[in-house]
Amino acid sequence: MPLFGREPELKALAEIVDRPGDRSGVLLRGEAGIGKSALAAEAVSAASLAGLRVLTTTGVEAEQNLAYAGLQQLLYPVRAGVDALPAPQRDALRSALGLADPAEPSAYLVGLATLTLLAEAAAARSLLVVAEDVHWLDRASLDVLAFVARRIESEPIVMVATLREGERSPLPDAGLSPMPVGRLSDTVAAELLDSIAPGLTPAARARLLEEAAGNPLALTELPAAMEGHGGAGSPLSPSDRLGGPGSAPPLSERLERAFTTRVAALSGPGRTALLVAALNQSDSVAETLAATGLILGPVIGLEILAPAAELRLIELSIDAVRFRHPLMRSAIPAASTLAERRRAHLALAETLREHPDRRAWHRAAATVEADEEVADELDHAAQRARHRGGVAAAVAALEQAARLSEQQDRKAARLLEAAELAVESGRRDTAERLVRDAQALGLSPRRRATAAWLLSGFEDGVREDVSRVSELAGLAASVAADGQVESAVRILWGAAMRCFWSEPGPAARRSLLGVADRLPVPADDPRMVAIAAYVAPFERGAAVLERLRELAGAAGADPEVDRYLGSAALQVGAFDLAARFSAAAAPGLRAQGRLGLLPRALAVQAWSLARLGDLATAVPVAAEAATFAQETGQPFMYGLATAVQAEIAALRGDHDQAGALADEAGRVGLAAGARPVLATVQLARGLAAMGEGRFDNAFADLSRMLDPADPAYQLALRAYCLAELTEAAVRAGQTAAMRDILRELEPQAASTSSPALHIGLRYARAVLARNEEAEELFTAALRADLTGWPAERGRLHLAFGEWLRRQRRAVESRTHLRTARETFDALGMATWGERARRELRGAGESSPNRDPDTREKLTPHELSIAQLAAEGLTNREIGQRLYLSHRTVGTHLHRIFPKLGVSSRDDLALMLKPLQERSSE
Repeated sequence: MPLFGREPELKALAEIVDRPGDRSGVLLRGEAGIGKSALAAEAVSAASLAGLRVLTTTGVEAEQNLAYAGLQQLLYPVRAGVDALPAPQRDALRSALGLADPAEPSAYLVGLATLTLLAEAAAARSLLVVAEDVHWLDRASLDVLAFVARRIESEPIVMVATLREGERSPLPDAGLSPMPVGRLSDTVAAELLDSIAPGLTPAARARLLEEAAGNPLALTELPAAMEGHGGAGSPLSPSDRLGGPGSAPPLSERLERAFTTRVAALSGPGRTALLVAALNQSDSVAETLAATGLILGPVIGLEILAPAAELRLIELSIDAVRFRHPLMRSAIPAASTLAERRRAHLALAETLREHPDRRAWHRAAATVEADEEVADELDHAAQRARHRGGVAAAVAALEQAARLSEQQDRKAARLLEAAELAVESGRRDTAERLVRDAQALGLSPRRRATAAWLLSGFEDGVREDVSRVSELAGLAASVAADGQVESAVRILWGAAMRCFWSEPGPAARRSLLGVADRLPVPADDPRMVAIAAYVAPFERGAAVLERLRELAGAAGADPEVDRYLGSAALQVGAFDLAARFSAAAAPGLRAQGRLGLLPRALAVQAWSLARLGDLATAVPVAAEAATFAQETGQPFMYGLATAVQAEIAALRGDHDQAGALADEAGRVGLAAGARPVLATVQLARGLAAMGEGRFDNAFADLSRMLDPADPAYQLALRAYCLAELTEAAVRAGQTAAMRDILRELEPQAASTSSPALHIGLRYARAVLARNEEAEELFTAALRADLTGWPAERGRLHLAFGEWLRRQRRAVESRTHLRTARETFDALGMATWGERARRELRGAGESSPNRDPDTREKLTPHELSIAQLAAEGLTNREIGQRLYLSHRTVGTHLHRIFPKLGVSSRDDLALMLKPLQERSSE
C-alpha cells in the first residue's frame, strides 16, 4: 500500500539514500502508529534499489536489559569482518558480543570497533543502517549507535532511526537530522480511510476520522474494531466508543484496546501462544512453540499461531513470529492475568536454559516475593553484563536482584554495587537513587562509608552544598579509624574535587588537610599529592611541587595517575608539568577507551598550554576536550574546555569568537556555579578587552577572579594571571588597587615555589616599580628560568621594551621589542605581536607584516589530524588515536593538503615541523 501524505518525508529520505556520506542520517520522531516504521521501510526499499547494503536492528522492550542485544542484531550479517579489526577493537567487540571471554571492554572501544567494521563494509558497498524503536534498545547498543552516528558524515554510510515522541535518547544529539513525523491532514486521512474501508456509512466514517485524529495506524486498524462493534457500516454509540465515555484516553491506549478486542476472538490456546510470543525477547518461532508446549502439552505446531496472523496481529514465517506493531505486542500482556503472565515467563525460563541472562530475567518477572536463588541468577547476569561492558544492563540486573534478595545485607550490597557502576558511567541521578534506597535499609558502618564515598566520587561536586566538605572530612576520619584507609582516601579525593569546583572556605580546607595528614599513607603517594594540591595549593605548594618533579620521571606509566598529577600541577601553577603529565595521560586513556577521563586530561593540558602560550598545540587539544566532554555528558568539563577556547581566541586576536565562546562557557558555569569555568571565562573576557584597548573593562573582568564574593573566584587560578591583571591596572589607572592585590598575594608566595605565581609577581613588581628600580627588576625577571614559558618571556620583553622607550632609550628598547614581536608571531598571539610592532615603529624601526600561521588555515579537527600525519602516523593509527575511521581520516587529509598547498605527508611534515619547533622554544 502506498504511503498517504508523506511525499516530503519520502523525498528527503530518497535524497539521503542517494548520497550516503553527505550527512549522517535522519531521526524519525513521532507518536506511536504515526508511520515511522513505514517510512523506514520505504528508505530500505529505496536503498535496495540504489544498490546499498542494509543492516537493521529493532529495539524490543523485553530486551532493554540485555547488553548489546541490539548491536548483535545489527552486526550479525557482517560478523565475519570482526577478526580483521585492529587487536584492541577486535577484542573489545568480540567480548561485547559474547564471542570471547569477558574482558570488561570500554564502551568507546566497542563503538570504534563498530565504526571501523561498518566503514570497511561500506568501502565495498554503501551502507544504510536502520535502527527502529531506539527508545527500546538496550543502553549499551544505543550508546554505540550514537557514537557511530557522530562519526559517519564522511563515510558512505547513512543511518535512519525511529524514536517515539516523548522518549529520551542520545541520538537526537548525535548528529542525525531530526525529521518530525506528524499526523495526517484531514483530507489525507479521509483518503487513507476510504482506501481501507470504502463501505463505511457517513456517520461511521466521521466517527472513525475523529477517533483516529490523523494517525495512520488508527485509520488502518480501527475499522476492524468497529466491525466487531456491529459492522463496518454501524456507527459506534457514545458508550461504545473505543475510548469509553467521558474524556478519551490517549490514542495508544485506544489502539491497544482495539487489538485486545481482536485477541479475544482467538481460542484459549491461541491466546496462550500469542502471550508467550509477546513476552519472549526473541522472534524465534521455535522458542515460542517450545515454551507454549510446556504450558499446553507437547504437541504444538505452527498452526496454533495462524489465527493470530489471519487477524493481522502478527506476521508469521517458518522461523520467525513478528508483531505488526509494538502496540500489538504490549496490548497482549496488558490484557492477560498475572497468573497467565507468570506461567508464560516460567515456561520461557525453562526453555531458555542455554541463555542464562534471558532466563534470569524471565524468572525474575515471574517472581513476586523474595527469592535468593533468582536474585543470584540476576547477580550473575549483572556480572556477565558488566564484563561485556553493558553497565546499564548490569545496574538494572543488580537493582532487580536487590528487590528479590532475602537478606537485608545482600539487598544493600547489591544496591551499592549498582550505585558504584552508575557512578563509573556518570549516571548521577541513578546513583543517588540507589544510594538512598540502600541507606533506607539501615547500613553497617562499612556500608555507610561505601555509600558516602560513592556519591563523593562525582568529581565536579558543584551541585552539592559546600558544607558537605567538612562532613566528608569527618566521615573520612571515622572510616580511617575503622581501618578502611582506601575508602578514606576515596572520600578525601571526592572532597578535594569540591575544593576545585566550589569554595568551601579555609576551615573546611584545614579539616581535610588534618585528616589527610593523619592517614597511614605515604606523603609521596600520587593520590595524596593531588589531594594536597587541590586543598592547599599555596600552603602545601612547595612540598607538592617537589613531589611532582620527582614523579615526573615516571610519567607515562599509569594514565590515570598522570591525569590527576596533571591536575595537581595546574593547581600549584606548574603549567609546564601540568601539560607534561596530561599529555602523558592522553595516549593511555585513548588506548583503554576511557573517554570519560580523557576530556579531563585534555582540558588540563589545553588550559596549561594556553597559559604557556603554546596556542598551536592548545587549539586542537581544547577542541577535542570540548567534543569528548559533550559526548560523554560532562557539562563542567565542556564548559572549562570551551572557556579555554575563548582564551585562545582572545590571545589570537579573534575577539568576536572569544566573546561567543566565553558566553557559551559562562552559561554552563553559571548554571552549576563551577568556579574554574567562570574564572577562565573572566580571563578570556579580560584578554579580549585588553586586545581591543578597553583596559577599564579588562581590569574589571580580571579583578572578579580575586573577589571571594564573586562566583568567578577560584583560590588557585586567581593567582595565575598577574601579568595580564597588572598591565590592565596600569593602563586603566588602577596601580594603587594592583599594589593592594600584590600585598595580599606576597605572603602566599612565601610558602610556595609556584612558577606561575612567581613569574607573575616578578612581572608585576617590575611594571609597577619606580623608574630607579624598574630596570633591575626587569633584568632579574628575565634572568629567571623561563624555559617552557615563552608567552611570559615575550610579555617581559614587551614591557621592558616599552619602559625603555618611555625612558627615551629607543635603541636599547628595539632589541626587547623585536624579541617580543618574534615570540608573539611564532606563538600566534596576534594582538600582542601588533603591540610590539607599534612600539617598534615608535622606536624608529619598521616591522614586516606577519605571515599567517600555516595552522591558522585549518580547523582544530583538521589540525589534530595534520599534526599526527606530520609525525608519521598512518591513517589507521590516527583513526585509533582520535576515535575516527581511517577512511574519515583520509577524507580529511584530502581536504587538508590543498588548503596548505602540499601534496604529500613529507611536505606536510616539512611545513609543520618548523612551526612546532618555534612554538616550543
